[in-house]
Amino acid sequence: MNKASKSVFHFRLDLHSGVPVYRQIVDQVRGAIAAGAMGAGDQLPTVRQLAVDLEVNPNTVVRAYRELEYGGLLETHQGTGTFISDQKIPRAGDERQRQLGQIISDAIARAGAAGFTIQDLLDQLSRAAARSGTRPTSRTTGDEP
Repeated sequence: MNKASKSVFHFRLDLHSGVPVYRQIVDQVRGAIAAGAMGAGDQLPTVRQLAVDLEVNPNTVVRAYRELEYGGLLETHQGTGTFISDQKIPRAGDERQRQLGQIISDAIARAGAAGFTIQDLLDQLSRAAARSGTRPTSRTTGDEP
């Protein structure tokens, strides 16, 4: 049992966000895959280990892992663990928009709690886009021509 496995990615919970813990785990795994922090074949912590690390009920982790497995992002191999599958993140429009909406809602709530306005967020996003060499666009799920 190798506890020093590739555990570069660390889960973080925000218990004040209003987002269910299992959903935060799901979104963080999806985000880590999209960002390249986790890839096909990477092993996730065991249900028990992640529950201990995050101080949550193991059933919460089971629910998150099960949702990711149903979505094709995880594979569970009996006796060896849970791994990122080689499938890409599904790009279903509704799920994608839900996830982005949640990210935006979280950012607005956290910024507001820290005394920032939505305009402050927009300004910062523009600066971040400029630094990364991209520019903000009005992309949607493909409803526009």
